[in-house]
Amino acid sequence: MRLAALLRREIAIAGRNKAAILIPLVFFVLVTSLFPFAVSPDADQLALLAPGVIWVAALLATLLSLEHFYQGDYLDGSLEQLLLTTGSPALLALAKSIGHWLLTGLPLVLVAPMLGLLLHLPLDAQVAMVLTLLLGTPALCLIGAIGMCLTLGINRNGILVSLLILPLYIPVLIFGSSGVQAASLGLPYDGQLALLAAIFILALVLAPVAAGHALKISTS
Repeated sequence: MRLAALLRREIAIAGRNKAAILIPLVFFVLVTSLFPFAVSPDADQLALLAPGVIWVAALLATLLSLEHFYQGDYLDGSLEQLLLTTGSPALLALAKSIGHWLLTGLPLVLVAPMLGLLLHLPLDAQVAMVLTLLLGTPALCLIGAIGMCLTLGINRNGILVSLLILPLYIPVLIFGSSGVQAASLGLPYDGQLALLAAIFILALVLAPVAAGHALKISTS
């Protein structure tokens, strides 16, 4: 029940600032849709490059949206109050990560098939893209929470967060894009999905605990 209440709070607060929620989605769409103009309109070439383009854009859009879900509560003192009332920093970090994914990660997954069509991805590759994003974007949100919570007390912490968590994002990026690439070539991609699922489960178990400890450090 406490998790549901925290999650409702996160969604309600984030919903008041719709621009902050839309910016990552607009960024994702613009970066991906402008790519054919910068490279080539050739369908075969676009289909070859599309997995990497879509995954890099999704990663950067997730990174761009991190601050909105943590910095506001830290600056107005709500974060300290929540830590006192919930008594579980890990639960608070988990609720923020779930809210982050529902409001920013899930829209990326829903929009991705249309961008796949734009980049001439075959149907099998589009299915693989949706599956890899469904497993990969929650992991990105969970991992990003650790870096964001560690740097809450630092002014202009965006660059520092990027330096901290981008190395941890690389495995998700590699397995996500390679799974879509394999599907576009007609090859099996079960291995990439299994690795992404393992990363997601590991992040789901460990990231809220790590982020919770980081919250305690940042607010102490």
